[in-house]
Amino acid sequence: MPIMNKKILITGANGFIGKNLKLHLAERKDIQLVCFTRDHAVDQLAELLQGVDFVFHLAGINRPEDPHEFVTGNANLTRTLCDILENIAVISGKKVPVVCASSIQAVRDNPYGLSKRAAENALFSLQRNHGVPVHVFRLPNVFGKWCKPNYNSAVATFCHNIARDLPIQINDPDASVTLVYVDDVISRFMQLLDGADAVVDRNGFATVTPQYTSTVGELARLIQAFKESRSTLMNERVGSGLIRALYATYVSYLPAELFVYAVPQHGDPRGVFVEMLKTPDCGQFSYFTAHPGITRGGHYHHTKTEKFLVIKGQARFKFRHMQTGETYELVVRGDKAEIVETVPGWTHDITNVGDDELVVMLWANEVFDRNRPDTFACEV
Repeated sequence: MPIMNKKILITGANGFIGKNLKLHLAERKDIQLVCFTRDHAVDQLAELLQGVDFVFHLAGINRPEDPHEFVTGNANLTRTLCDILENIAVISGKKVPVVCASSIQAVRDNPYGLSKRAAENALFSLQRNHGVPVHVFRLPNVFGKWCKPNYNSAVATFCHNIARDLPIQINDPDASVTLVYVDDVISRFMQLLDGADAVVDRNGFATVTPQYTSTVGELARLIQAFKESRSTLMNERVGSGLIRALYATYVSYLPAELFVYAVPQHGDPRGVFVEMLKTPDCGQFSYFTAHPGITRGGHYHHTKTEKFLVIKGQARFKFRHMQTGETYELVVRGDKAEIVETVPGWTHDITNVGDDELVVMLWANEVFDRNRPDTFACEV
């Protein structure tokens, strides 16, 4: 059970992961949040840690002007944090858990990797010598909303630039990349905050799942397809996994003036027909209108099926079996949510039998193909 009224400290609270974590924590009523940012001096950290019950250590330096900042912003800052938590543990007996966002780059023997590894070692020493719970995540490429573009994230840069018709640079489209979505990172952080058991790999590092493997070229292709879907209406499979997370990320980089876009509208004396979106394997969505007395349809399908939902007005649906001649008729109103489904082998039509405009939402199980429309005119 989570402890009520926890006081939480986030270092690096204004960074990419920090911003996302703050929003999730703000949704809870049992949290008192304290933030350590670049506006604070290191000697303020001890005061900020007073009474804290849990620490998310997200602060770090990865692209400094002076390489020495790797040492001060990664290794030294973490050692200072550990020293303060050690004093708290020794003096009061309170062992404040720490979640640390490190990087898979910590294995490298360059200034950044060495500084991250030193920070990790300081935390593990605190755990080993004083029993303070420590969860160090060597995170791969984290992506999601609010990551800074044109900095150190290909996903953020691609999303930002493609959304604005700016060029992107790909040196090796086949280069492999391992990614983790920021919401999945935050979800695991929150579980640990609420007392979940630690899950570590063979080297003692905390883990987060799922992780995705792709290529730089494939990421760029998908993000470009998201942009083009506004004109083609063909959407990728955005309901799960990497593509779900990547699509949410791309949309988060749209400038406000691009929150809206037009789709083709086909009008004639009967009313209008508007396609909304298409999918690779789950059909397409559209809607149409009909003036009073107007009949639409008058055709049958061999395989295609459709679902109609009257949004406004009153519609009469008529059906006739193409073999037996059996007929069926029903009236549907917009004030009652009912789906009317067309069946292969039955010709059908829809008539506006009300006094107002008829508005009907339509789903077809396949995208319309002009070369193979599977739609054959036949009066009911």
